[in-house]
Amino acid sequence: MKDTEKYYDRELSWLSFNKRVLMEAADESVPLYERIKFLAIYSSNLDEFFRVRVASIRSIVDIDKKKINKKFNKKYNNSPKEILEKILEVVHNQQEEFGRIKREVIIPELKKEKIVFYRDEPIIEAHKAPAAHYFKSKILSYLQPVILTRLNSQTPYLDNRAIYFAIVLESEDGEIEYAHLNIPTNDLPRFVELPKHDGYYYYIAIDDIIRENLGFLFPNYKVLGAYTVKLNRDADLNIDDEYSGNLVKKIRKQIEKRNLGVPSRFLYDSDMPDELLQFLKDKFDLKDDDVVPGGKYHNMHDLFQLPNPLKSKLENEPLTTIRKQQLDNSKSIFSAVDDGDVMLHFPYQSYDYVLRLFNEAALDPDVTEIKATFYRIAANSFISNALISAANNGKKVTVFVEIKARFDEQNNLSWAAKMEEAGITIIYSIPGLKVHAKVALITKKNKEGDSVRYGYFGTGNFNEKTAEIYADEALFSKNELLTQELDKVFSYLKSQEEIPEFNHLLVSQFNIADRFKALIDQEIQNVKEGKKGHIILKLNNLQDDIMIDKLYEASQAGVKVELIVRAICCIRAGIPGLSENITVRRIVDRYLEHSRCFYFYNNGEDILFQGSADWMKRNLYRRIEVVFPILDPNLKAEIMQLLDIQLKDNVKACYLDKDLNNIRIQDDKPKVHAQIDFHKWLEARQTGV
Repeated sequence: MKDTEKYYDRELSWLSFNKRVLMEAADESVPLYERIKFLAIYSSNLDEFFRVRVASIRSIVDIDKKKINKKFNKKYNNSPKEILEKILEVVHNQQEEFGRIKREVIIPELKKEKIVFYRDEPIIEAHKAPAAHYFKSKILSYLQPVILTRLNSQTPYLDNRAIYFAIVLESEDGEIEYAHLNIPTNDLPRFVELPKHDGYYYYIAIDDIIRENLGFLFPNYKVLGAYTVKLNRDADLNIDDEYSGNLVKKIRKQIEKRNLGVPSRFLYDSDMPDELLQFLKDKFDLKDDDVVPGGKYHNMHDLFQLPNPLKSKLENEPLTTIRKQQLDNSKSIFSAVDDGDVMLHFPYQSYDYVLRLFNEAALDPDVTEIKATFYRIAANSFISNALISAANNGKKVTVFVEIKARFDEQNNLSWAAKMEEAGITIIYSIPGLKVHAKVALITKKNKEGDSVRYGYFGTGNFNEKTAEIYADEALFSKNELLTQELDKVFSYLKSQEEIPEFNHLLVSQFNIADRFKALIDQEIQNVKEGKKGHIILKLNNLQDDIMIDKLYEASQAGVKVELIVRAICCIRAGIPGLSENITVRRIVDRYLEHSRCFYFYNNGEDILFQGSADWMKRNLYRRIEVVFPILDPNLKAEIMQLLDIQLKDNVKACYLDKDLNNIRIQDDKPKVHAQIDFHKWLEARQTGV
């Protein structure tokens, strides 16, 4: 088998993940408004994919240098242009499926619940006056109609990700003219509630209210048609940060330019006349590859806003937040950790314990120092406020803020400035390197006056908002084997002068890749000696060809390799002679699976790690990631239970075949719904039931 056939293309594998999201929207066992959310998630995901990944491939196509394309071909067995064409083909098919689900499934099921979402049907008489009133009182002042055919050589600016109408007009003397009109979804709710009628709830998109009133905007024309369009622009920040210089200034400058990026996708209503499409391509200097046909409505991530008049009836029954008695029964988080390591599972257990940790640290007179790494900070960050309080109370606080976290740069910069004003020492991004670790270190004086360090090791961001929907773990520990090495991480982030050694933590840039390879080699050796070999990996993304090759080697030696990979997965499982001992599962459910777990059987002496690192080149070689061992036997049992339940899931898990098709698991075994069943198990463990 050629090397290029051993790895599935990264972009197509991600599209396979987004197809799995779309499958959830079509699943009749999922409550109706949860399915609508999955449509919104699919749309939002795809939008970002075009803004970042497709934009990157387009730039390679445009450069078209033989050297670059040769390297690309060697890696992917396709030219950049061929990959781009395949992406557009797959996306087109998925968009067709998206439209079918919305039209043929979601809209009719809403109607069964007496919820009418106006789409392609005339507004009933009872709603014409309220819709017209909303147009004139709310919408009209935001509208900016432009007659394009009168601009000559001028090119009007289209906002990134905003939606517009491209309008065909006929003047009084019979001439055809074209116009464009903004749809102000950033200023107004996308969906408007109309008066209830005959027992039905009615909602309408502001697109359709505007469409109904175009004659008011163009009084001297006959409106022949209005077609929705949207432009995605390249959203990757072009920052040369390999060398010294004011990185903060560079980031701020590039954020300002983000909305001026080159087009990565021009989405248009497929009913648009060819003449109008060609006019728009010429007017906005669009290439054939830039234009993508779509439906009548764009920006379907706005479906998150669709009102639900029946609330809980059409949504998931919320899971109770499980209390952690080990923490509730202690006078402080610190005293609980003094008795042993503490593990938390979010969102099954409350993130309030993390907030409590930082608030206690801010107020405890014995706490002398706090260090933390921030990757994605919540817009209203209670943790940041706690650190500001700590600084105000005279504690030494140091925070590393990653200002290159895509789409969170501005928010991170804003919070960094606030913390700096409060006297917190802020360390900004390291040139050429992202810090993705989710760790904190708190130093506290004990009764004897000695300094004791408490470490926080997480798989998810210090972000109380995402903690509500991301499934993650966090470890609180004062184990000196871990806290001493965590202090080395912070020392390196501060100066980058001394290269640290790590024996217990796995840290990208230093020992992570070599240690993982050694652990795989040990499983291979054990099998060769007639012993059992078993590896379980739970990841967000698996892309690094070096690690994939090691897993292939393990499979060929007879090691059982079980993978749970949510999104990008470039390994090809189940191929005889290459990967027949490898299985890959993907779980998509109410919570986004975000934690990373690494299990090695190790001849019965289980080795288990968790952390922030996926097995992608960027995580293993171009970032600072911290992966930490689970040493406490009871906590090991918790994580092994989580992995066991996820490997048995036959409700939300899909197998990925060698071509990355999502194959639903259909067997006669008792139903196992991983997220629900782990919640039940965790609840019983806490209550002793």
